[in-house]
Amino acid sequence: MARFVIQEHHARRLHYDLRLERDGVLVSWAVPKTPPRRPGLRRLAIRVEDHPIGYIDFEGEIEEGRYGAGTVTIWDSGTYEAESWKEKKIVFHLHGNKLHGRYTFVKMVWGDEQWLLFKTRKEEKAS
Repeated sequence: MARFVIQEHHARRLHYDLRLERDGVLVSWAVPKTPPRRPGLRRLAIRVEDHPIGYIDFEGEIEEGRYGAGTVTIWDSGTYEAESWKEKKIVFHLHGNKLHGRYTFVKMVWGDEQWLLFKTRKEEKAS
């Protein structure tokens, strides 16, 4: 199984960087609020540039004057399984310390890189 990490990032504004290992990189989203732990909560997620695999265990300070300056800590990590990975919808199962279960990213029709992240009920189907 591939790995994932969610980093709590205290930059200009607190957000969470959710990163999924895929094809030799970490496919990444910035999530402005705590990732959902239960179905029914939807979170905005902004697709950001892919990051090198080495970021999977990064914790520490990003220096002032550099992109993303601030403190980064690992909020959750583990493995995941992709159920469906399409251009506008990704369904995956997280096996982390805090988050576990079936999650979905859906690309919104407005905004180039705006997605919704939510925990999916088991009976929902990936389309």
